[in-house]
Amino acid sequence: MKKVISTERIPIKMWLDDLEEGAIKQAKNLANLPFAFKHIPIMPDSHPGYGMPIGSVLATQGVVVPNAVGVDIGCGMCAQKTSLKTITKDELEQVLSEARKVIPLGFNWHEASQDEDLMPKNYEDLLIVSEGYDKALKQIGSLGGGNHFIEIQKGSDGFIWIMIHSGSRNLGYKVAKYYNREAIKLNEKYHSMIAKKQELAFLPLEDQLAKDYIKEMNYCVDFALANRKLMMQRMMQSLKKIKGGFNIGKLINKSHNFAAWENHFGTNVLVHRKGATRAFEGEFGMIPGSQGTKSYIVKGKGNIQSFKSCSHGAGRKLGRKQAQRELNLAAEIQLLDAQNIVHAIKTKNDLDEATSAYKDIDQVMRNQTDLVDIVVRLQPLAVLKG
Repeated sequence: MKKVISTERIPIKMWLDDLEEGAIKQAKNLANLPFAFKHIPIMPDSHPGYGMPIGSVLATQGVVVPNAVGVDIGCGMCAQKTSLKTITKDELEQVLSEARKVIPLGFNWHEASQDEDLMPKNYEDLLIVSEGYDKALKQIGSLGGGNHFIEIQKGSDGFIWIMIHSGSRNLGYKVAKYYNREAIKLNEKYHSMIAKKQELAFLPLEDQLAKDYIKEMNYCVDFALANRKLMMQRMMQSLKKIKGGFNIGKLINKSHNFAAWENHFGTNVLVHRKGATRAFEGEFGMIPGSQGTKSYIVKGKGNIQSFKSCSHGAGRKLGRKQAQRELNLAAEIQLLDAQNIVHAIKTKNDLDEATSAYKDIDQVMRNQTDLVDIVVRLQPLAVLKG
């Protein structure tokens, strides 16, 4: 931990030295919520979000806050180790070509519905999920856009890995938007002391809306995992087409946008993680860098001060539009080409996901040595983006 702010109702505990003014203001809003528990942990990759900083944790008593989970419910990472030790640049390009045939990227999705057995069960009683179910059948196994990625990597353990970052697609977005709107209406009806502009409308847990949101949120978390699993399966198939047979290790999966019941400081609380990864003691997880920097397989230390959480990545240094305005396209391409990475920076519009748009992952990792241990360092070899 680097810093503690003690000026608000409860402390803000920070795992970084510098945080943008907008994110500081949001963290203070969290710390002054009457239902916020104990303190507010701010992870080392934190930056401003909607209502709550990306890379922060909010434990609550008596309420759930839809915006403290966010619009991409269940967004997270999965990683899987192969028994391969070498792959050429030409082979990498062939693998990505095969993957593009079976994994829709960006706003694209499958033309046909996928096998329903791939989907989580028991959706019929979920209002928003049931409305979006048929579309979700065509979106499962698709990457999405923004900072979502599929990356082939070389580990410090000598093996080739695949890592995927994606979420619940349109399904989670619809659930998040619906229940946040309902929370706003409910808060206005009962003249909540929490200002609408803070974007932290809440649902009391005894209210049916809260119970419905938690059920739909959990379905979206499961759908996001099913989405990543299908993409991983198809990436492995694409890799086998080019490299032949190989063995694969156990899938490591971690969500970083969700709320879950946990016991901390002897109290049962609803822990909202928004761009934060659970890091219970001995638990494996992933912390990615950017297209041009290392990612990490980590093992949690179970630090109670962070509510047993860690960062979910490097964190943005520049906003998307700011990166497109300010970064030099040729320089960013050269940065990746110099490392022989098969990358996704082609035009000015791609600069929002350039290496220089992100914080220094090495510093981020140094700032959380009390939260996780590094198990494997992963060097990027080839990247697919939305």
